[in-house]
Amino acid sequence: MRWIQKIAKGADVTKPNDNTVLQISNLKVDFETNTGEVNAVKGVNIHVDAGETVAIVGESGSGKSQSMMAAMGLLASNGRTQGSVTYKGEEILGLPSGRLNKIRGAKITMIFQEPMTSLDPLYTIERQLCEPMVQHGNYTWATAKKRAVELLELVGIPEPARKVKAYPYEMSGGQRQRVMIAMALANDPDILIADEPTTALDVTTQAQILELMAELQERLGMAVVFITHDLTIVERISDRVYVMKQGEVVEEGATKEIFGAPKHAYTKMLLDAEPTGRKDQVEDSAPLVVEADDVRVEFETEAGFLKPNHVLRAVDDISLTVREGQTLGIVGESGSGKSTLGRALLQLLPSSGRVVYCGKDITGASRKAMRPLRKEMQLIFQDPFGSLSPRMTVGQIITEGLLVHEPHLSAAERDKRACEALEEVSMDAAMRNRYPHEFSGGQRQRIAIARTMVLKPKLVVLDEPTSALDRTVQKQVVELLRNLQKEHGLTYLFISHDLAVVRAMSDTVMVMQKGQVVEQGSASEIFDNPQQDYTKTLVAAAALKLEEFA
Repeated sequence: MRWIQKIAKGADVTKPNDNTVLQISNLKVDFETNTGEVNAVKGVNIHVDAGETVAIVGESGSGKSQSMMAAMGLLASNGRTQGSVTYKGEEILGLPSGRLNKIRGAKITMIFQEPMTSLDPLYTIERQLCEPMVQHGNYTWATAKKRAVELLELVGIPEPARKVKAYPYEMSGGQRQRVMIAMALANDPDILIADEPTTALDVTTQAQILELMAELQERLGMAVVFITHDLTIVERISDRVYVMKQGEVVEEGATKEIFGAPKHAYTKMLLDAEPTGRKDQVEDSAPLVVEADDVRVEFETEAGFLKPNHVLRAVDDISLTVREGQTLGIVGESGSGKSTLGRALLQLLPSSGRVVYCGKDITGASRKAMRPLRKEMQLIFQDPFGSLSPRMTVGQIITEGLLVHEPHLSAAERDKRACEALEEVSMDAAMRNRYPHEFSGGQRQRIAIARTMVLKPKLVVLDEPTSALDRTVQKQVVELLRNLQKEHGLTYLFISHDLAVVRAMSDTVMVMQKGQVVEQGSASEIFDNPQQDYTKTLVAAAALKLEEFA
């Protein structure tokens, strides 16, 4: 990673100066809700100097994003702001939208965490790149179209003249994020605000995006405000850091000082939140839970009129074994076939090859044949909010599987099981009468785990269960999963692109690329002494601190 540090020697970077381009003073953000007023930001002071990288860190709900959204006049309709926000000395808080639009989208721009929800699926990339140039810059549609191709080339998208005509769904996650960066750079901004721009990306794509932003920052001389909860990234890229908690800045300073000698207890807690330690190894004599030989999954895609259909081999002749109490970590970039393999092993996708579960060959088993085994073979998803019904209480969600697999239980018995499951994941049983939207991301993931554990499974496939969570919450969920595994002898298939979490969870690790196994072995072999170039690239991109896992 080549991130250029631009702090002048001897300069006091903690205070605004003649080089300051954005200054936020005593900013307060309040929201009117049905349950009363929420004080999201409480008197925050932040400044950004020309050409520097400022990181704003903290857990979800700390006020990071709302501070910057307020500065840009992008709050929801029920939000109110107080204080001062100046751009190059001009007060912009409360400016009329016409005047504000000459600054935001032009001189101050923003890219968001999930590009697929930020890009309109109905419009081409060209249309979406051109619109801010026409609206906020001095471009006609003709000159904007020419500039759109140049921007795609600038951010490293291959065949820009062709890709500019594509729709968002035709691009990978990394390419969509590059489009968002191109859109933000369209009018040569002075300040780029990046709100969790790499959280949803795999480690190699994340490294490429960060490198790209570094190169563009160096070339264009812009300042970058990087909002994130990933402190590994912050340490590598930022000049200064603001640490936020519950709407307040609790610590600020040069990055080296914050990471080398943090003063506030909350900052220390964040820095200690990386999942660490190693899992106790399982004996080779433990019973086999999953055996797979030459598993292959293919998808046929339509090529178009008078063209032969294309066959995509998503999983290519993969073999593996997992024993009782073991965790097999499956890692690789997006599109490598990790999730497809997990679903194939659970017989949720058509596949060829051989799959044996607890000594029983389940290859190609029908839905009827698999139904008695579904209770023992469970799947936990990446986004608990998307997999939990918003119309059901937590108690109903947790016991839904019992209605199918243990229909003889009475309502009282099911309720008792729900209480036990919640307590097992360290949640108050009284919460079972609330709805998913009333919980944080970490709590929702605990609910998803409780829904699985109530059925007392043997095999659990965890598909990116921690990637959307703060590091502090990740660490808690990892400890919870470890404890549940030890207590119940569970077998895990842990699918993730977060190598720090995989290392902390796994006995063995399988590295996948383009549907194939690149490397496979014990966690210590894969992370301490990778043999294949692809594995070395993944480990290097993750910037793992190996001493933390000793």
